[in-house]
Amino acid sequence: MKTIMVDMDDVLTYGNFSTILEDYLGYKPDYNNIKTYYIQDILGDKKDDFFSKFKDMDMYKNAVLLPDCYDILKELSKHYKIYICTDYIWREIIEYAGNNLKNKYNFLYEKLDFINPNNFIFTVDKTIVNCDIKIDDKINNIEGAETKLLFTAWHNKDLSDKKLKEQGIIRVNNWKEIKEVLENI
Repeated sequence: MKTIMVDMDDVLTYGNFSTILEDYLGYKPDYNNIKTYYIQDILGDKKDDFFSKFKDMDMYKNAVLLPDCYDILKELSKHYKIYICTDYIWREIIEYAGNNLKNKYNFLYEKLDFINPNNFIFTVDKTIVNCDIKIDDKINNIEGAETKLLFTAWHNKDLSDKKLKEQGIIRVNNWKEIKEVLENI
């Protein structure tokens, strides 16, 4: 049975962190103009204050799965062994990583009840995970897979189709597109 590694943030669920950030800022930043992967970098000298408030929050408390994600993953689980692989360490508050780990685990356990919790992988370095298919929004995280699906996010939307094709990467924008690609490989 082939294996699939699926990222959590901005692939299974979206907007949890950005909603908290927007509440803190009091406005919605123009995500189209942010060029960094770590959205919190826009905070500049307010970053310490933000993370002092954020460290105890459960950003998954009100999170939801992206449209079609549950049904398509459940269907795929009949044909593939699925692993959810997610980073849980905030570089600004490493000492509070356990809080985020617990919150991510609880969300996955509750929302993806058909996936064995033994298939939840919590790591910063996803290149250590060997799977046939990798689905992630960060290009470095899909290295080493036979099939590489880059889920479109604000920080990768400017990567050209030419560059992606040269690296054997297929861009996907939603879960219906993921299903279509996997049906045709």
